[in-house]
Amino acid sequence: MNTMPGRHFLQIPGPTNVPDRILRAMDMPTIDHRGPQFQALAERVLAGIRGIFGTTNPVIIFPGSGTGAWEAALVNTLSAGDKVLMYETGHFASLWKRLATRLGLQPEFIEGDWRSGVDPAKIEERLRADTGHEIKAVCVVHNETSTGCTTRIDEVRAAIDAAGHPALFLVDTISSLGSIDYRHDEWGVDVTVGGSQKGLMLPPGLSFNAVSDKAIAAQKGAGLPRSYWAWDEMLEANGKGVFPFTPATNLIYGLAEAIDMLNEEGLDNVFARHQRHAAATRAAVGHWGGNGGVEVLCQNPRHFSGSLTAVMMPDGENADDFRKVVLENFNMSLGNGLSKLNGKVFRIGHLGDFNDLMLMGTLAGVEMGLELANVPHRKGGTEAAMDVLTKAAKTAKGA
Repeated sequence: MNTMPGRHFLQIPGPTNVPDRILRAMDMPTIDHRGPQFQALAERVLAGIRGIFGTTNPVIIFPGSGTGAWEAALVNTLSAGDKVLMYETGHFASLWKRLATRLGLQPEFIEGDWRSGVDPAKIEERLRADTGHEIKAVCVVHNETSTGCTTRIDEVRAAIDAAGHPALFLVDTISSLGSIDYRHDEWGVDVTVGGSQKGLMLPPGLSFNAVSDKAIAAQKGAGLPRSYWAWDEMLEANGKGVFPFTPATNLIYGLAEAIDMLNEEGLDNVFARHQRHAAATRAAVGHWGGNGGVEVLCQNPRHFSGSLTAVMMPDGENADDFRKVVLENFNMSLGNGLSKLNGKVFRIGHLGDFNDLMLMGTLAGVEMGLELANVPHRKGGTEAAMDVLTKAAKTAKGA
């Protein structure tokens, strides 16, 4: 049992810190999910969540994890043997591909280096070559949680359009929704996958599919088996303000509060805050690294993530040993490296309910940890981050 004073710093890239407002909102008696009180709550949430996705179309809410939302996106739109074009941006893109294979689809994986997002030109090239339109869907991860690389979804949409290809466009926003600018309708996405435990500031337990008219039409001809994840029953019930099975009632209370919080701050302000914290974190890492120490994993500045920063350790240093030092000395959890990045990377989450002072505490813990773990670094990264934040504050004050 942890007996250290103060609050634990949960600086993994999700689940994130759940704000007190949301905790209080969920601290309600369980109510009749078929009664009028819950119906009013459901109608409020089903309407409000559309704005977070940037859509006027339905958003389907399942009790489940993001993995469930991946599966729902595939089984409602595709049939066994269908070819799916996917892109290797990291661990989670790889897991989505594995899930597609298990469902009986034929995913084609465009190889990536895990240090950038999707290259739209490669998507366009492959689709142009598919003159028979055998590829039925393009699936990409907006923000790859394992690497801190964010794909430009509008550019991928443009690539699909330039190829003149009719494939469905499916996008995972699990670690970007409510943190990084996203526009389901404007960018022509057919299914957007989301989860509750990151930018939406909730505990794990809710997953989402935002669906286009094209995706809904595709469901009618999709042949993959589905029951729990079926959209048609959900859409029919949601039209009446109810669910076809027992929803996660108290998480829905929390979701209503999360939507209110995001709208009160303003989504543009939310996105700008995340970009500011990301820039400050990269400034710290760049200073610590100096000439050959730690470095930001993402190498393409256009793909830098606002949700998290993945940090490469110097050769010979183990990221998990470093994370253990930080946890034991400062009661702070940092994200670990996943699959082929295991032991090579630690990840700093700076998303969700998070402010400048929380970031400075996080970065101070990292810098002290580097010192205690004897990881080669140049002191002063925390001050470099502070400079970014104070400059932003001065600019905002003068605006």
